[in-house]
Order: sequence, then structure tokens, then C-alpha cells
Amino acid sequence: MLLLGTLSTLSACASLRAPGSDLPPLPPLPPGPYRLGPGDVLNLRIYNQPQLSGSYNVDDSGNISLPLLGLIRAQGRSTDDLSAAIASALQSGGLILHPSVAVEITTYRPFYILGEVNTPGQYPFRPGMTALTAISIAGGFTYRACQDYVGVTRNTGSAAAQYRAPLFALAQPGDVITVFERRF
Repeated sequence: MLLLGTLSTLSACASLRAPGSDLPPLPPLPPGPYRLGPGDVLNLRIYNQPQLSGSYNVDDSGNISLPLLGLIRAQGRSTDDLSAAIASALQSGGLILHPSVAVEITTYRPFYILGEVNTPGQYPFRPGMTALTAISIAGGFTYRACQDYVGVTRNTGSAAAQYRAPLFALAQPGDVITVFERRF
């Protein structure tokens, strides 16, 4: 009887896996330019039109609101695509004959980091940032942290999905990075 109880305890211990180890691997980023999303702040410049130029926020619906044009869809577009869409709207509306529009991102939407870091929370995204860079920004690992991989929750367009990622995986704005607690 004692042997049977010991065997069942050992089999239960053998089934314990490290947190996050069962998550699917993070897929590679799709090729191409950065795609805008809610929370990005844009600097819009229209040549010889200072009244239309300025700073615009991509709202929760993924739009920017421009004087004379109203709402323009920004979510999912690159800055070049958005520039072309604004120029086209200005021209087709008869507002400017040959508009020259430039869009640049001044502030990316933030990323979030949770779990076994010294200062979890929301931080500004920086282009080219890896998961390890994000951990450094959050004050580094705690002494209980699993330092082999992280969890990444990423919005894939229609829904958020969770993945396991190496420390050198590229982060994206809006990612929620989770540093797991290691098993002793």
C-alpha cells in the first residue's frame, strides 16, 4: 500500500512541467513595415497646410480624426499606406490638387510586462526591442524568475493568442510579456 502511494506521488511530480512550457512557439513576425494600431501617436505633415498638420492619436477604433476629412482608418496600415490614403482623400474631396503628405510615428503604443521582474507594468515600446530588453527596462529578473523563455500574449488581428518565446525574440507594441516563476 505504501509503495502504491509513493508511485502515485512520483507520477504526479513527473507530470509537473515548467510554467509556460506547453505554450506554442512564437511565430515569426510577418515581413513588411510596422502596422499602426490604437494607441499610436502620429505626426502628420501636409506640405503648405499647417492647419491640417499636427499630432494625431489613433483612437480605440483604429481611426484618426482629421479636420475637413473626418475619420480616416489607420489601424493595420503602414505609415506610407496612411499617407497615400490621406492624400487621396484630400485630392478626391477637391481640397488640395496635389497633396504631399508625410506620416511618422512619434509614440508607439506601449508594451506590458508581468510576472517575475522587479518592476512589472506598462512601458513605452522602442523599435527593435527584444523580450530581454523589455525585462531590462522593467528592472531585470527577480531571483525566482525562469530565465530560459517568456510568455508573450499578442493580438494577432482577430484575437489575442499566447506563445512561448526565447529571450531574444522581437517584441511588438501591445505585447504582454510574462516572465514565469521557475520550479525549484
